Order: sequence, then structure tokens, then C-alpha cells
Amino acid sequence: MSETVPGVYGGEILHVDLSSDRTWIDPLEPEDARRFLGGNGLAAKLIHEHVPTDAGAFDPENTAVFAVGPMNLTPFQSTSRGVVGFISPMTNGFFDSTFGGTFPCAQKSTGFDAIAIHGAAPELSYLAIDEHGAEIVEAPDLAGLETYETCSEIRDREGNGFDTHVIAAGPAGENQVRYACLLHESEIREGVAGRGGSGAVLGSKNLKAVAIREGEFEPEIADSDGLQSLAIDRMKPLMEETEMLQEYGTSGLVNPVNEMGKLGRRNNQFEHTEPERADEVSGETLNADYVTEDTTCANCAVQCGKHVSVESLGITDAKIPEFESLFATTTMVEAYDIKRVIQANDLCDRLGMDTISWGVTVAFARECYDRGHLPEDSSDHLEFGDTDGLVELARETSSREGIGDRLADGSFRMAAELSDEAERYVHGSKGLEFAAHSPRGLKGMSVGYATSTRGGSHHDTRPTRQYGGEHAETTEGTAEFAARSQHYTALGDSLTQCRFVSEGGWGKRINDRYRDAINYATGWELTTDEVEAIGERIYNLERLINVERGIASKETDTLSHRVMTEPIPEGPSEGMYCPPAELDAMLTEYYAFRQWDDEGKPTDAVLERLDIAELAG
Repeated sequence: MSETVPGVYGGEILHVDLSSDRTWIDPLEPEDARRFLGGNGLAAKLIHEHVPTDAGAFDPENTAVFAVGPMNLTPFQSTSRGVVGFISPMTNGFFDSTFGGTFPCAQKSTGFDAIAIHGAAPELSYLAIDEHGAEIVEAPDLAGLETYETCSEIRDREGNGFDTHVIAAGPAGENQVRYACLLHESEIREGVAGRGGSGAVLGSKNLKAVAIREGEFEPEIADSDGLQSLAIDRMKPLMEETEMLQEYGTSGLVNPVNEMGKLGRRNNQFEHTEPERADEVSGETLNADYVTEDTTCANCAVQCGKHVSVESLGITDAKIPEFESLFATTTMVEAYDIKRVIQANDLCDRLGMDTISWGVTVAFARECYDRGHLPEDSSDHLEFGDTDGLVELARETSSREGIGDRLADGSFRMAAELSDEAERYVHGSKGLEFAAHSPRGLKGMSVGYATSTRGGSHHDTRPTRQYGGEHAETTEGTAEFAARSQHYTALGDSLTQCRFVSEGGWGKRINDRYRDAINYATGWELTTDEVEAIGERIYNLERLINVERGIASKETDTLSHRVMTEPIPEGPSEGMYCPPAELDAMLTEYYAFRQWDDEGKPTDAVLERLDIAELAG
């Protein structure tokens, strides 16, 4: 093992303690670079190291880690992603949320592979970071500003225009809406760290935003010609495999997934929508009538981002609702006026709220209202089909007014306050609402969601291969598929590469191309098995964090009531669900593959094999 980190790393970790107004820089240890790569892996290592197991998400002891990977600013395509890791207000466990735009590349240019933010500021502030370190800037006048306004205001104050890259919380973060997100506005595209509550964590720290001024660091690639040649070789398949994304963005998935009968409707009571209704909120309709331009993250030719405009509502150049957002704010709540849906999603971006958890929580509340578990005077906007009411519910949630105060805590906490029967209508796992990919209709998502370190996230186990027919409707081999998919996503989020580009251009599972790219960049001589072991190591560390926090066990590796007891009632996937005995059998197989004990805890032998035994408490 090299005694120094490879030249593609900046080699430094910047720490900021908001409570004491102190900053310091630690070196990135060569051993940690090789074991955890960067991004997600490095964030998990720092969270494990710095956050006590009994610290709550809103406690000053929680740490927010912004991390990049070894491949940022290299020819490896679309390594424009960054990671923010933290203890989640939704799950009380480890969470990492990725985002694009230009902020991650700007962070890499400072030489800081990670920025760890500790403590809480005495009053509302933002961080101004350059290659020399960080300054905590008091800014109480930013209180209440929306995300885009905050990004613009801080760019003006720092005086460098878009050469200062800002990611910000909105009013929802300040009010500690548990699923508040962070939004980064760049000159070429927005980036959103959407899930898990990163905006709420910054809100609890009295931190409105993080601003980075570009530095002079440039990665030194061990074999530049080799990496360049490999990247060029992947360009043609990348562009061919992402044609749908280039044309429609992720919104192009609405009609295909609905045609499979796997698109949740009416709080997932159903999983199929009349084709004419689905088409009203589809990528095809958005592209034909509302898209004004394509947008892209740094170093990406796919251009899956889109801007939309709705002149009648005064909306210009808003971020297009992604597929996940369309699921949560259209079919799940029975809202099909695409103009109002665009308005509600744009408002969520501006207020700083995760559209998935918010929309699914609204759907849950609407079913509870429909079944009499909420008083009739709870709100004027809790009937399925009320599209106009989405906008008002978004405002109420962000400000925690009226029913919004309940919605702001998410469906799990809301259910716990209502009744045992209300808990039957929750659609999620481990405190986090499910994304759009059916845990009833895709068996890989059944066991994948159940064992996810992040809960109802589709970025642990991936649905992509399942839509192609693998492990969609059979449990045979599905447990191993889910585990290996989790290795794949942990690796990708540590490199850090866009999931669409990795799946479209480099392969939907860990393969020799990833091995070669890492070796060309770093000068290491890893085997493909060793590369997969990196993903396995990171996932086991995430699990270890959650085990030590008391939130990961066989008891918590479960699915919501409807998924396990109510077969899909109609449509192409009619009859599919995941009964408890089926899930239990998959968990047994999954634990055996991972060599965890019967309660789902990584064994000493596994931790020793993965070279993280010293991290076990």
C-alpha cells in the first residue's frame, strides 16, 4: 500500500465546528482512501468517527459531511456528483444524499475531499469556503429566504458570481421539516440533495448555506491516457443507453412504469392509472408543452435535466419534476393537472423540501382523511384529486402551520399520533417514505427496501435491471441480487458518479471497467473482486452505524403493512405482493449471503475480512 494518497485526491479533510468558531484540517489517510474511496464511503467513516451513537439528528453532535470522490474533475464521465452524509431526522440512522450541478467539482478544486461540519452556530450563518479553509459568516438577515434567493444573495455577497458555488436550505430547513432538502443553483443546472433531511440538519445547526469558491487543485491521474481511452470507449454505449433521459429526463418513466402496473396510485391502494390520465403527467406531455431547454451537470453529455415554464402561472425556467416527484405528487395523491403539479414541485424546490417524502406523506394524510382518521376540519385540501390544494399544503408544511405541522414530520410519525389502523396506510420503511419503484411488483425492491440502510430509498438496491426482467417477479436469487446491487450503489456514490451514467455507460453491476477506471486514476492494482469488496465494506459500515444506534435488526428489516398483506388489486401486476413468509425467507438468504448473524448484524468475521474490525464498538 502506498504511503501517500494518489494524486487524484486533494488529500485533506476540512473540519468546521460551528459552536466554537474553530476550523482545522486533517490529512486523508492513505488507508482510508483505499478502503472507502471517497464520497459516500468517506462520509460514512467520518459519521461513524464523530457522531455519538446516542446523538439525535437535531443535536449539535450530529455532523454533516460534504464529500467528493477520486474521479471528480477527471475524464471519467459525469463525476459531477457530491454527497452529503448525516444522521437522518427521518430514520435516526446513517443517510447519504447525492446531488449534482457544479458544487462538487468546485469542492474538489479546493483539495478538500471532505468537509465535516460539527456543532451549531449561535445565530443563522453560512459557510464561506476556499482552498485555504472556511469562514463562518453570520447572516441573520437570510432567515426565511427561499433556496434560489439564498444562493443568489450569497453569490452577490461573495462577489464572484457563479464562480462561487452555493448549496442552501430553504424555510423548510429552518423550520426543521424532517425531510427538508438542500438545493444548489449553478449556472448550468440545479442540484438537489433531496432525501433524508439534510436541509433540516443544517437548519438545526443554524446554517443556511455552504458556499465554495473554486481553488487551484487539479487531480494528477496515474495513467491519464488509459483513463481517457476507456472513457472515450464508453461514450457511444452511454449515449445509446440514455436516449430516453436525453429526450425526457426521468419523467419519461411515467408511462412505461404505469404500463407495467407498478406505479403507485391513491396512496398505493392501486398500482395502475388509466393510460389517458397517466399521459397527462408524463414526460411526453411535459416535453411537448412545457420544456423550454435542456440542462446538464458538469462533465456530462447526457443532459437529462430540463427546465419547464408555465406562463399562465408565472413560472419560468423551473426545474422539471423528476419521475419520483411525479409519482409522489400526481398518481399517489390523484392530482393530474400538470400545471399545478409543476407549480407545487417548483415551490417545494424553493422552500427546500423533498418532493418524494412530502408527496407520499400527503397521500397518506389523504387516505387517513378519507377513512375518517383525521377530523373533517383538519384541512380544506385533504381530498384525493385536489390538485390546487397541493400548493397550499406545500406552504403550510414548510411553515409548519395547521395540518402542515403534522405533514412536516412525515407519515411514520404522523401515523403514530393517529391510530394503529392509520399505520396500515403508511407507504415506506424504516421511517422513510418509499420512492416510486414498487415493493409489491418488484421482488428485488421488496428485499432491497427492507434491508436498505436508508429506508425507502431507491438508491441502495436499484430497480433498473428489474424493469428489464431480472428479479422482478421471482424471489430466486433475489437476496444476492439486492446485496450486490447495494455494493454497486455504495461504490458509485463513493467514486462519485451519476447513477444514470454508470448504469447507461459503464454497466449495471460492478465489472472490470470500474476496476480499470479506478486503477488508471489511482495507480492501484485492484482486482474486480477487491473493487466489489469496497462497496461491500462501505455498506457494512453503514449497517454497523445503524446497528450501534439500535435501529437495524431483523425486526426493522421489514416492509409496510399494505405491501405485505394486500395484493395489487388490478392491472398488469394484479395479485403481486410480498407476504411476511416470503420476506422472511429472502432475509434468511440475504443474511447468509452477507454472513451476518440471524438478527442481521455484521459478524466479527465479516468485519475482519473487510478490514473494518477496528470500527466495531
